[in-house]
Amino acid sequence: MKKEFINYLFITLGCMLLAFGVVGFLSPNSIATGGTAGLAIIFHSIFKLPIGLLFGLINIPLLLVSIRYLGKYFALKSGVAIIMMGVFIDVLSKVVHLEALSSEPLLATLYGGVLVGTGLGLIFKGGGSAGGGTIIARIVTSKTSLKTGTVILILDIIVVLAAGLVFESIELALWSMISIFTGAKLIDVVLTGRPNHLIVHISSFKELAPLGLLIKHELGVSGTTVNGKDLGHESAKDIIFVVVPKNRLSSLEDLVVCYDPKAKMIVMEATQMLGVVNTLQQSK
Repeated sequence: MKKEFINYLFITLGCMLLAFGVVGFLSPNSIATGGTAGLAIIFHSIFKLPIGLLFGLINIPLLLVSIRYLGKYFALKSGVAIIMMGVFIDVLSKVVHLEALSSEPLLATLYGGVLVGTGLGLIFKGGGSAGGGTIIARIVTSKTSLKTGTVILILDIIVVLAAGLVFESIELALWSMISIFTGAKLIDVVLTGRPNHLIVHISSFKELAPLGLLIKHELGVSGTTVNGKDLGHESAKDIIFVVVPKNRLSSLEDLVVCYDPKAKMIVMEATQMLGVVNTLQQSK
């Protein structure tokens, strides 16, 4: 029960932030976001109906059709999120009469994208869905070989093109693309957190066991050494896999260069850490 309460708290807060971003920044400046929220903004400019009502009219039929693909429990959470988003949007615009917080396209695009992306991230974190693009993507991917991300991207492109046609402005379509990109980045940040660690692969033709001990002693982190061969199976080649905080990458590089100037390092961001952070903290 406690976990479900927290999940619905995330969904509620996410719906409020999304509604605030749409009403306070995007809709007054005719900037569309991705998915059905963007379609609702476009239809609002055509039919002059409340955005929240249009959002529900677009999403609820899709939700009913897709119960078999999403499952009843997931569909329930998504339905709650869709209804709350529609209500919050119309309350802010029709009851509170929230005015545009900025008429500058750049500020409206960035802040609107940040709020919408953060809101969507919280909704996803609570186990729900904002409907629209996610629902359509799941249906399409269950029937075709297309990936979910590809379908959502195609849908967002269609929304952007539609915004450009309806608002008769290529610039507004370009602003909409920036809003979608900003929102997507914020979704990743909310779901996985801001990466503070890096994954480093170190390869060398020299034996790396001494380097591994040096890294553990000097940096206080542990990793894994893999023994292998080059692609021609002619020479032995060892690889060290280690996860280090960002502020220790320079120190790690100095150790590797001192040990073997010809060694190669591949550095990647660790976007999600499960069970690794505690290990690193205990080894300090």
